Amino acid sequence: MQIEKNTVVSLSYTLKADNAEGEVIEVARETDPLVFLYGAGSMLPRFEENLANLKSGDPFEFRLESADAYGDQDPNAIIDLDIEIFKIDGKTDEEMLTIGNIIPMRDSEGHMLQGRVLAVTPQAVTMDFNHPMAGQNLHFTGSILEVRQATAEEISHGHVHGHGGHNH
Repeated sequence: MQIEKNTVVSLSYTLKADNAEGEVIEVARETDPLVFLYGAGSMLPRFEENLANLKSGDPFEFRLESADAYGDQDPNAIIDLDIEIFKIDGKTDEEMLTIGNIIPMRDSEGHMLQGRVLAVTPQAVTMDFNHPMAGQNLHFTGSILEVRQATAEEISHGHVHGHGGHNH
């Protein structure tokens, strides 16, 4: 079976920064593969486009420009937040505010965000809310492990159930 809309894809891959010689960012091994419902909108669109029509056992290699991945770095996503936001019972958790730490937060509309601590002063915390891979070109190499037809329930829920997927 080949990859098309409403198929469940299981694959292993190595993701490197920029090109085949770049730094390894992430690895999904055969023993712990990436499993997703193709065409459900959970993956980067260009990532899926590069996998279209592949079959179980097929290798793949492709590069995504940053604009087709997580976008360019947005300077407006780096902001200073009042130190008071980070105080609990009047005390600042200094371990939490370590430079480089990722802190889960919510924006004014209640959306979850991941912010990386860039700097801390007595008045403010500078946070970067860009995606960690924003501004990076991505290079994928890997292999399609399995392709199967999604169940009606998986299609209606928009995600894979069972091994490698969502359990509810």
